[in-house]
Amino acid sequence: MGSPLPPPPAVTQQALDALAARFAPRAGAYDRSGEIAMDNLDDCRAAGLTGLTVARADGGQGGGIRQIVNVTGTLATGDPSTALILAMHFLQHALIARATSWPETTRRQVIETALRDGALINALRVEPDLGTPSRGGLPATRISLTSGRPVLNGRKIYSTGSTALRWGMVWVATDEAQPRVGQVLVDLHAPGIRIERSWHQMGMRATGSHTFVFEDVKLPETALVDLRAPDQWHSNDGTLVIGHALAIAALYDGVARAARDWLISFLHVRVPTALGRPLATLPRFHTLLGQIDALLMTNRSILAGALDRTESSDYPGTEANLAKYVVTENAIRAVELGVAAIGNPALNQDNPLERHFRNVLCARIHTPQADVALAAAGKVALT
Repeated sequence: MGSPLPPPPAVTQQALDALAARFAPRAGAYDRSGEIAMDNLDDCRAAGLTGLTVARADGGQGGGIRQIVNVTGTLATGDPSTALILAMHFLQHALIARATSWPETTRRQVIETALRDGALINALRVEPDLGTPSRGGLPATRISLTSGRPVLNGRKIYSTGSTALRWGMVWVATDEAQPRVGQVLVDLHAPGIRIERSWHQMGMRATGSHTFVFEDVKLPETALVDLRAPDQWHSNDGTLVIGHALAIAALYDGVARAARDWLISFLHVRVPTALGRPLATLPRFHTLLGQIDALLMTNRSILAGALDRTESSDYPGTEANLAKYVVTENAIRAVELGVAAIGNPALNQDNPLERHFRNVLCARIHTPQADVALAAAGKVALT
């Protein structure tokens, strides 16, 4: 591997806003087709975003949770599917920046392809029978040794960014008598890997979260980056838990802000014949926007406080998960208020509000789900 590249310049808020504005007119077509917005991802590469959380010593920007949350929330106002693919990439590189178990050649390869080629990475964890690993259980995706070489077999569903990814951090179990569990790094262009186009969801359709199938995929020994006894994963990286929760919260808050902005524009241009003036002049809609803005103001405060406490190392994962729950429920409620207030136009597929409504509802299925977040917080309170 060559010497580290010089760090790219930090991406400004003005540049992020411009990207979001560029994504917004494209989002409807990608939602209808269910295809990943590759032109959006190319724009993000050109802006240097694939190195956002790569360590400065490795040639990246060295961004942390605050940068992840800001970039994700801003891009989500334009296209949340693109924002989610990038957020997952950011979180994986934030982990790599702190990893101690990775072989150096493997680490450098992933980092340099991100910086030079804009290669994307995501964790591939969920399985048809296992569900999400956050609820426990051993994965059916297995690593075995064939002629002394690791071989991968299994399948992963809900693989965000599938066809746009170069690398997968695949959650596996070994076939040893006492199985180890953990992550193997897989070049997703390797032989024996195929994608089943299984993502046919109501919302977040352009994430391309299809199914990866691994059939006798031969891996180098250096691909086994982090395998442990199952009980050792209880000490999983708390920073990743917090970063994931806050990034998801910011993403769906961004969807709600986009819905709010569209609603305001609609209320200004909608002039019913019987009224003779825009709906925006009616007191009931003043109250409506006050309700929506109160919810989104609460979200801003929660996220700002969470980031401050995270940076001072005073923010437990249970509270981050609660923050995700509250922020996303506020985002859903904010969009619901707009949908209920304007009736049929809100559910017309020609209007972005219909898409925002479908997208924001997906917040509830993202880890941590409400029952997990609430039960964990309640247990802490009662201990």
